[in-house]
Amino acid sequence: METLWFALVAIMITAYVILDGFDLGAGILHLVIARTDEERRTVIRTIGPVWDGNEVFLLAGGGTLFFAFPALYAASFSGFYLPLCIVLWLLIGRAIGIEFRHHVDSRVWTDFFDGCFCISSALLAIFFGAALGNIVRGVAINKDGTFFAPLWTSWRVDNDPGILDWYTVIAGLVALVALAMHGALYVAVKTEGTLNRRARKSAALLWPVLIVITIASLLGTLSVRPQILDNYRNHPIALIIPVLVISALTGMAAFSRKGNDLRAFLSSCLYLGTMLVGAAFGLYPNVMPARNDPANSLTIYNTASGHHGLAYGLIWWGIGMALAIAYFVIVYRMFRGKVTADASGYGH
Repeated sequence: METLWFALVAIMITAYVILDGFDLGAGILHLVIARTDEERRTVIRTIGPVWDGNEVFLLAGGGTLFFAFPALYAASFSGFYLPLCIVLWLLIGRAIGIEFRHHVDSRVWTDFFDGCFCISSALLAIFFGAALGNIVRGVAINKDGTFFAPLWTSWRVDNDPGILDWYTVIAGLVALVALAMHGALYVAVKTEGTLNRRARKSAALLWPVLIVITIASLLGTLSVRPQILDNYRNHPIALIIPVLVISALTGMAAFSRKGNDLRAFLSSCLYLGTMLVGAAFGLYPNVMPARNDPANSLTIYNTASGHHGLAYGLIWWGIGMALAIAYFVIVYRMFRGKVTADASGYGH
């Protein structure tokens, strides 16, 4: 039962990264690919009907974590208190950047909130990537299962690391580049003309950077946590994960060059999904490794709720997710197609 809930939490997080990832990516590139007010309004309209709904998976993932692994929830939310507060402020900054820019017809006003949208999106991507880097690298966990990670210490990966070090910075850069490309490919799917061409060009420029930073992150992961390969050695079928990562990277470039924006975007979804699944598979059964003493690591077994609660929770989780998925199907079908800057510009 613990393994099942571990998989469900991983699925929720993966869904959030894929769905809200293109919202963040559109924000990261907002000031790069959109030069005029009309183009900026168009970029915002590509994510306008769905960005806040996509955040449902972040809330649902947190709720699922709280229900299934309460000890992990308590330890991580207290140990990462400062960065979590920063993330909350950045989420607020992105929201007001999207919602407030059109309220006043002033260049200063719109430029300020466009900047909020762009900067908040970029920093969110970096912090989310660094968060995953902290989980893979591990933190200094006490015998009682608690920890506190300062924002940074010596920038080295030692037995008492901070939130930011050379490895987690690389993880943050991977997220920044990957989500920027994800957003560029999504904007290309949803737009036409000059904006579409700029989005494709941005994706083409980001692709080699993503290759390099992905390789750097994988080498860094093997350096700071060589144990992540243990599950792959024990279950060789999982080697399909790196094969899918390579296929996804190839597909992003190949389909984009051919002008097949949808398949390029789906390849980006596959890249993000397989990278996250690969990390989760390598960590299992750990959910928060301890760098100071492996015996203090938080696992799916010492952080999970009782078996009875986990069993009955599947019923309510299933009902809730069925409703959420139905909502997403309706919304994405309603606003499918290309968009323009005018109020009635969503495609049908």
